[in-house]
Amino acid sequence: MRSFLLQVAAVTVINIKSIPQRFWLSLSTVVAVALVVMVLLSFLAMANGFQRTLTSSGADDVAIVLRGGSQAEINSTVARDQVRLIEEAPGIARSPEGKPLVSAELYLIVDGLKRTTQTKANLPLRGIGQEGAAVRKGIRIVEGRMFQSGANEIVVGKALLREFQGFEIGKTVSFATSRWTVVGAFEAEGSVFESEIWADLPVVQSLFNRTNIVQTVRARLQSPAALDALKRYVDEDPRLKLDVKSEAAYFADQASQTSDLIHKLGWPLAIAMALGALAGALNTMYSSVAARAVEIATLRAIGFGGFPAFVGTLAESLLLAVLGGIIGVTATYLIFDGFSTATLGASFTQVVFSFKLSPALIAQGVILALAVGLAGGLFPAIRAARMPIVAGLNS
Repeated sequence: MRSFLLQVAAVTVINIKSIPQRFWLSLSTVVAVALVVMVLLSFLAMANGFQRTLTSSGADDVAIVLRGGSQAEINSTVARDQVRLIEEAPGIARSPEGKPLVSAELYLIVDGLKRTTQTKANLPLRGIGQEGAAVRKGIRIVEGRMFQSGANEIVVGKALLREFQGFEIGKTVSFATSRWTVVGAFEAEGSVFESEIWADLPVVQSLFNRTNIVQTVRARLQSPAALDALKRYVDEDPRLKLDVKSEAAYFADQASQTSDLIHKLGWPLAIAMALGALAGALNTMYSSVAARAVEIATLRAIGFGGFPAFVGTLAESLLLAVLGGIIGVTATYLIFDGFSTATLGASFTQVVFSFKLSPALIAQGVILALAVGLAGGLFPAIRAARMPIVAGLNS
């Protein structure tokens, strides 16, 4: 057994040391695998960053109320009388002044200009009332001030300010037929709300002809357990044909739709590229076996078995794949991790987020690299193990 293991180790070392003799072929395999890993991980990091941004936005003790059957705020409608009924519901938290922490909100789409591409994109304009910021956690004005009630003033999220131009403090922007002054910027602990524009609800309703309706109602609960009481209250009142869910559940649903789409684009593209890398790996390893035919036959003639040749060839292929995987992971981390961008969310508005590479995603990239190395080295390894001694010596 010890002799057998020594044979395997010896042949493996010989294979690996011979890699520089096929430098360019080996390098092409490493680069191909690295590119495959980079493409896959960039898509996965994009999906992960988007999902993290949305899922971190929701709270278990905040309820979101939409029209029955609505999947997003943009296609929901809630009447003014229904808002008053929700304010009287059980389980709603109250401010120190005794007011219910309920925020009726209007969610509209306006145009913005991306800094990087100078193209127009849909941005969310949210009309909120006095309790709009209080319902959410971590809202803080970082520049300027909050808008005044009754004024054509807006505040913008920190992420939106970073990705879109024309929203600097003091600038004037046009939405529909009205002009608005940017008076402040806010942060929201990196949540999706940092991708929004906020304005006074009555002003937005008046200027966009939505006087008697809102689209969504947010309510801070006394505790996460109070959500069930609120759901029962809504279900038992025939005037409230509305859906109630926690804000955390709502954003989890929103995140899954877009992240699933990104995964469905990323994996097929990576697999298609992996097939190309596999062809390169097969070419490299078959060339390796052909170049070492005399060497393999000589080892067989002096008593080495076929299995050490199989293991040595496969180990060479896996080593090249691992090197490609490491380079791909490193390049993805340096180029994409933390890279900020914006894409359309489920409400057809831009969501600003950052790419995020995680250990689990890195593991997926390395596994894909090893799969390419294993598939690319398997058949050449079988050929090396089965090579007749005479044929090898004659070559």
